[in-house]
Amino acid sequence: MLKSFRAALALSVITLSAFATSTAFAAPLKVVASFTVIADFAKNVGGDRVNITTIVGPDGDAHVYEPSPADAVAMAKADVVLVNGLHFEGFLQRLVDASATKASIVTLTKGVTPIDFKPEFADADAAEGADTGGGKTVTDPHAFQSIANAKIYVKNIAEAFCTADGEGCDSYKANAAAYTTKLDALETEVKAAIQSIPEAKRVVITSHDAFGYFEHEYGLTFLAPQGISTDSEPSAADVAKLVKQVRQDKATAIFIENITNPRLIEQISSESGIKVGGTLYSDALSSSDGPASTYIDMMHNNITQIKGAILGS
Repeated sequence: MLKSFRAALALSVITLSAFATSTAFAAPLKVVASFTVIADFAKNVGGDRVNITTIVGPDGDAHVYEPSPADAVAMAKADVVLVNGLHFEGFLQRLVDASATKASIVTLTKGVTPIDFKPEFADADAAEGADTGGGKTVTDPHAFQSIANAKIYVKNIAEAFCTADGEGCDSYKANAAAYTTKLDALETEVKAAIQSIPEAKRVVITSHDAFGYFEHEYGLTFLAPQGISTDSEPSAADVAKLVKQVRQDKATAIFIENITNPRLIEQISSESGIKVGGTLYSDALSSSDGPASTYIDMMHNNITQIKGAILGS
């Protein structure tokens, strides 16, 4: 009788141990994404196997964001932290230090070919600690505005998740491949939309220069008074210079950005005589009930707004 009780107890311990092990493997990977675009990529790659906390939320401005104690707690508990890099997140190092996180910090622009920011605003941005290359150039961090680069982000996320959770690797790879197919289709749409705009009319104005990679990839020209970051106000001379350039380059549309105060754009609109064409989403997605709650929706919104304002459709 005693032997059979011991045997039953041993069997229950083995069963409970096995259950605990399987439960541990089933626990979602704790992921922190620095801002909404990265969070959306991570959701598409991770699916149900990841639990994502986003530091800079919808319509948030990562250039001027100040981390909260809750952000430090989330970072401390994370298994993987996904960041843009290229000095996009000015708060990042402070948050890493404050949280003392042991998580892997994964820079998603690894493998991206960086472009230099337009030099006329380099001096203002050099003060932020960006890569100035001896004060002559500033690296543009907004690489996600190119869909080709977005695919690199997705690949890097899949690799990071595979490293952290080997059992889910096949799932991550399959999700990444499926999402990349969607990005391929999106890229085709965006290129077709740009081609439908006459070359002479492909000049638009935005608040800050977040669209350099979009310009580089797809052939639009973006003019912006605030440069690479929203952290500094342009001078009256900068605004006057832009208005003059707008008239010379015959800009055909002007847009508010979701992360910036519209006052400056409204001033330029008034002085240049160009009507505000709508809102573009640059450094952040919209809330879930907005027009740009995913990266794909963001790109659709932006190209639809641009094409509509220029062509009047």
